[in-house]
Amino acid sequence: MPYLFTSESVSEGHPDKVADQISDALIDNFLAWDPNSKVACETLVTTGQVVLAGEVKSNTYLDVQKIAREVIAKIGYTKSEYMFEANSCGILSAIHEQSADINQGVERKKKEDQGAGDQGMMFGYATNETENYMPLALDLAHKILKELSNIRREKNSKMPYLRPDAKSQVTIEYDDNDKPLRIDAIVVSTQHDDFAADNKMLAKINSDVREIVIPRVKAKCKKEVQALFNDKINYHINPTGKFVIGGPHGDTGLTGRKIIVDTYGGKGAHGGGAFSGKDPSKVDRSAAYAARHIAKNIVAAGVADEILVQVSYAIGVAKPMGIFVDTYGTAKVNLTDGEIAKKVEGLFDMRPYAIETRLKLRNPIYSETAAYGHMGRVNEVVEKTFSSADGKSKKVKVELFTWEKLDFVDKVKKAFKIK
Repeated sequence: MPYLFTSESVSEGHPDKVADQISDALIDNFLAWDPNSKVACETLVTTGQVVLAGEVKSNTYLDVQKIAREVIAKIGYTKSEYMFEANSCGILSAIHEQSADINQGVERKKKEDQGAGDQGMMFGYATNETENYMPLALDLAHKILKELSNIRREKNSKMPYLRPDAKSQVTIEYDDNDKPLRIDAIVVSTQHDDFAADNKMLAKINSDVREIVIPRVKAKCKKEVQALFNDKINYHINPTGKFVIGGPHGDTGLTGRKIIVDTYGGKGAHGGGAFSGKDPSKVDRSAAYAARHIAKNIVAAGVADEILVQVSYAIGVAKPMGIFVDTYGTAKVNLTDGEIAKKVEGLFDMRPYAIETRLKLRNPIYSETAAYGHMGRVNEVVEKTFSSADGKSKKVKVELFTWEKLDFVDKVKKAFKIK
């Protein structure tokens, strides 16, 4: 019997994502000046106020207020009427030195023996229902908000009333074979300037989302996905009505409160640990990226149509407690999921230092992850510029989203004897 599945996304102006982006900007700046930095920083944002807290072990000093203000301005909170503005908000820092008890469990004489920064389980997931091996509902939800953001930033924008905060949600109907049949519903809530006439405002936003945003999203999709758009989609555009009060003024934001948006939109599983604000010694982040890297390469190699990979750790211990695999009955090889997991264990070194090295995680690559998902993104090399607290400047070339590379496909095919 056909069924419905839903995923949501939030924009870079959503208060939780503002917090994530500030936390990850701090990570990048610490790593740019001291790649061995150990950082766990949390951010809280609310009306006119930012609070930074966390633990750091680093040889560099940052002007954290300046970095936070730059992030807020880049997002678009640059007007006083937003009640949260880059230049005027108060910023309180309560960042202190990392616990020596934790540090002793991570650092070792031999780098290869580096222990996990915490206990826990992390998951990676991939499916071949989209080009980027991501669940379709989440992929479309991200695309809608990215397009909304693009339109907001365009010169002579066709939707000049847009403000930074927004959310989206997409519901897909699947058939009995788990293949997408059509888009059943789309929800978009976007913050906007105040209008004199509320009814006219709501009608215009409704019309613009349907006639400007959705066609632009559809045009960027493959033909198979374009075919899922139909004239029976149930749209809910700003369903509560007026949405002028938004961002950190409308709702307090916290780092790590959008972990399902950050990963797979409810498909697969999540171990519960957030990513943003953590350096790669924290396996909550690095092992989740590594598990995604495994899952994507396994599916791309043709081992299965869909796969979930779990890895687990004990704090201070380098070798994982175990690796678990679930192919949901879609395996194309004559092996059990347990046997597939054993081969995965032999192919991918999942010790924390090996993950950091393989995926180049000691580079300042994290600001780009903090909005529109950490998974399913484009792997590319970019040049970034960082300024120190004492006025120095440096340019760094970094490779983004290394866990999205299909660089193990040939090795996987060989191990599984796939031609």
